[in-house]
Amino acid sequence: MEKRLSESNGQGTAGSVPLTLALVSPALLFPAAAKAADIAPVATPSALDGFRLTASGYDYVPPKAMTPRLASPLPAPAPSNALPATASGSGHANVAASADPPPPTPGITPRSERPRQRDGLTLAAGVISAPSYVGSDRNTFSPAGGIKGRYKGFSFSSRGTSLSVDLIRERRGDDWDIRFGPVINLRSDRSSRIHDPQVAALGKRSRALEMGLYAGISKQGVITSKHDQLGVRVAVVKDVTGKHGSTLVLPSIEYGTPLSRTSYVGVAASTSIVGKKFGRYYFDVTPAGSAASGLPAYAAASTKSGIARYSIGMAGMQSLSGDLRKGWALVGGAQYSRLQGRYARSPIVAVAGSRGQWMGGVGLSYSF
Repeated sequence: MEKRLSESNGQGTAGSVPLTLALVSPALLFPAAAKAADIAPVATPSALDGFRLTASGYDYVPPKAMTPRLASPLPAPAPSNALPATASGSGHANVAASADPPPPTPGITPRSERPRQRDGLTLAAGVISAPSYVGSDRNTFSPAGGIKGRYKGFSFSSRGTSLSVDLIRERRGDDWDIRFGPVINLRSDRSSRIHDPQVAALGKRSRALEMGLYAGISKQGVITSKHDQLGVRVAVVKDVTGKHGSTLVLPSIEYGTPLSRTSYVGVAASTSIVGKKFGRYYFDVTPAGSAASGLPAYAAASTKSGIARYSIGMAGMQSLSGDLRKGWALVGGAQYSRLQGRYARSPIVAVAGSRGQWMGGVGLSYSF
């Protein structure tokens, strides 16, 4: 399984926030849109006053001066240069001067005039425990890392072995965040470290480079507070190296919320929709493969496209410096995935592996 990182405060001091555990799953702490705070006559202080989730992180923005709201606007005073109407020879009234245009609404800045999010970078490294291949019943440990940041208003992030760039710049104060851009992924399933001898006898699979586009939309301030965020995302990628030669559709839904200035949690659910060639390359067993491995021959995975698996997971972040925007933080997460239908019935899964897999990891991140 699939935004928030770096930003700086209103005084220009660099700060950053959470890198979601790209170590653990494709997306758990996802992009959050900046939200302008409502100005009320009386403000109640809280641990999160002045903080807002942004496309790259959990940032501090100095609160604006509070302006009491009025139940209804007062009538504008008559302009000082207005003269009484006089009758003309034609019988029509003449107005010597017209009223001045109304002043702008206090506290509201047009989007085009609001500043873009500040640049920043967060790096993460750790260790992950994951199935040795999709459908395996054995996990292996390996190092992992991740990166998130923003440069000149464009956000970028890694999700496992994928990298994406958001081509839509955000402005501070946006309630809605729309994302769109390119994504690239390196798929290494069954390319090495296959611990089951029968599956290993089928031969290794070459790494596949997948490229495509993703799009997403999220809303801030939906459930627990004005700081939480709910979003959906879908990526469409295709193998451009001719290994499995298939197209994949990868939708997900994500939710995240800060618990305080030092803690953040997120949950996500996703699914993988794969093509016939993908099923043939990773789940079918040819007669020759059956003879070599002892697994029964199987060809149902390539009969048609379908949903290969569902995943659900959660991740968290705890600042070690007392501030999620900058410095060191501990990140961790876990994910459960379950293969479906004809893919789960493949002997590679049903005989030699398991349709359900767990993965998890821990690591450290540093925000500049």
